[in-house]
Amino acid sequence: MAGLPLASAALAFARQQHEGQRRRLDAAPFILHPLEVAALLFNSGHAEPVVAAAILHDTVEDTAVGLDEIGERFGGEVARLVAAVTEDAEIEDRAERKAALRRQVAEAGPEASSIYAADKVTKVRELRGRLTIDPVLLDRDPDAQLRLEHYRESLLMLEEMAPDHPQVRQLRFELEALRGLPPSPGGLSPAPGGGRL
Repeated sequence: MAGLPLASAALAFARQQHEGQRRRLDAAPFILHPLEVAALLFNSGHAEPVVAAAILHDTVEDTAVGLDEIGERFGGEVARLVAAVTEDAEIEDRAERKAALRRQVAEAGPEASSIYAADKVTKVRELRGRLTIDPVLLDRDPDAQLRLEHYRESLLMLEEMAPDHPQVRQLRFELEALRGLPPSPGGLSPAPGGGRL
């Protein structure tokens, strides 16, 4: 975060807000997820407000923080981007809520779709990790199946907008890898001929 004062402030704030929250996969501190999203965007050359919004993208959904506070602390552009990737909690039906989120992201512009795509890249990677631990997860967990369907629908939406965007290409790869190269417990699958891939 050296040289990124806005992103550094966002990280300190997000770390405080997500304190005690854990990821499902490995019980690691939840803050690792927004940091992974932000790193993808920083490493592909996005501006600092986009990186800061990536760090804050789950604060409204997962903490008591509202968009007004995000705007007061980090400015209108960061708040606009966080709002664009935040679900409308008033929509009760999950499928409708996710579809509304995809439309919202599509209408919000390229920076919002970049954050959204990077978020889905990390989520699909997390799902692949969960499948390493529990290879039949998708067969027995309807929630995991619904998440995967949402990620696929998200890719379709993003490909219409920016098929050559780095995070969109990465999401396509992650979903193809999930389908074609499912992880196996204990590491990499044996390669043909007995070696390891």
